[in-house]
Parts: sequence; C-alpha cells; structure tokens
Amino acid sequence: MKDKYWYYIQDMAVITFATFIVAVAVFFFMMPNNLAIASIAGLAIVLQKFIPLSVATISLLFNVGLLIIGFIFIGKEFGGKTVYTSIILPIFIGILEKIFPSYNGLTNDAFLDMICYIFVVSIGLSLLFNHNASSGGLDIIVKLLNKYLHIDKGRAMSLAGMLVSLSAVFAYDKKTVVLSVLGTYLNGIILDYFLFGTNIKKKVCILSNKREDIKRFILENMHSGATLYKVVGAYNNTEQEEIVAVVNKREYGMLMQYVRMTDPDAFLTVSTINEIMYKPKC
Repeated sequence: MKDKYWYYIQDMAVITFATFIVAVAVFFFMMPNNLAIASIAGLAIVLQKFIPLSVATISLLFNVGLLIIGFIFIGKEFGGKTVYTSIILPIFIGILEKIFPSYNGLTNDAFLDMICYIFVVSIGLSLLFNHNASSGGLDIIVKLLNKYLHIDKGRAMSLAGMLVSLSAVFAYDKKTVVLSVLGTYLNGIILDYFLFGTNIKKKVCILSNKREDIKRFILENMHSGATLYKVVGAYNNTEQEEIVAVVNKREYGMLMQYVRMTDPDAFLTVSTINEIMYKPKC
C-alpha cells in the first residue's frame, strides 16, 4: 500500500512538472507573438483581443466550462488527471503573468519563437501523455466530436487544432495566421517524435539456410535475443525455421550487414515498432 501511494505521488509530481513546462512554452514563446497553436491557450490568445481578460483567466474559464460539459455529455472518461491539468495550467500561466508583467518575447522573431515553443511544449506534452494525462480543454472537445459526430480522435484533434489556428484570422495579421497553422502542423510531427521516435525499434524476420550462423551472431556478437517460429511455405509446403529479432538502430545495421554477407539469398521482412514492453532477465 505504501508503494502504491509513493507511485501516485511521483506520478502527480511528474504531471505537475510537465504542465509547468507547457505553461512556460505558452507564456514565453506563444503569447508574445499571439500564436494560436492547437490549444485552449491558443484560443484564449485570440479571444483576449476582444475580451478584457488575461490569457490565464480566459483559459481557466474555458477549461472549467469544458470540464462541466465533459462531465454532462461524456461522463468520467477523461479522468481526474485531465481535470487537474485543466485547472493548474492556467494557474501556472497566471503566475508567470504576475512575475513577468512586461515580457515581450525571447528572440524578437515570431518564427524562432514558434520553433522554440514547439520543442518545449512537446517535452511537456510527451511527459503528460506517457503518464496517461493531457493538457486539458482541447482533448474534451476531441472526445465530444468523437462521441457525437463519430470523427476518429486523430482527425478530431487535427480539426480542432486547425480551427483554433485559423481563428487567428479574426484578430491578427496574415503572418500570425500562417505561423499558427504551420506551428500546429509541426507540433504534431515533433510530438510524435518525442512520443515514439526515441523508442523506435526494428522487427526483423529472417528465413535463411544459414540460420544457425545468424542465430549465433545475434546471441554471441550482438548480445541480443531472438524468437524462433516454425513456418510452412505455401508454394511447396516446405517447413522452415524463421528467426525474429527486435533490434535498435545500431543493432539493425550490424544484423543487416551480417545477413547480406552470410546469405545473400536470405528472405527478410522488416517492420517498425514504436513501443516495446518487457522485463529483462538478470
């Protein structure tokens, strides 16, 4: 029971820190340039042009409103972590607004600030997603679109993000609108890299007459593992042993080079794996 509570405390500490990183990205890079990049904070930046309230206040009002709508129309699907981040994110932004009341940007270049925002916010969002949390508001809109309009979540997220970005046309110049749309697109790409790119592995399936040599190379030279399958060819009903190995980028290069040298006639298929979960044996 003690371990369970300690894990919960660690989990919430990481979520809080990740939300603070998102707030830093919004305040220091997005707000000074009025960029409306795929978030409730981005929408708040547009609305502050018409409403005499701060970005933090508008974000908090929207998030609380969306949470109420979420509980009514969705139920409790989005969980307590979304409620928590939806509330503390605008609070963090409000604190930064108080500490730096006259902040006007870090680089004085909207494009560079957009790039900085994307990289910093992707760190925060990837931490949140890896701990089964999110930054709040926009995800509730996505769930509503998914439930009532039957739009899949990926498309719903893209649609909601682009609508937020395009809303900048009502408040700011064309350059700001273009940067907002571009930032939304790039943000998705960079976030995918932070979520999946650093853990990408290759699954290599090998059929070869030199399978004993290849197995020995994987085990003894690469110090890796492999799985063996009995397979039957449909053309001539010949039974063979297939070697399946999951390798990282460095190991992939070693294995491919060895197989080409050892058996040029080997049959290989290669696929990409974004995530792997296992407990190494000591």
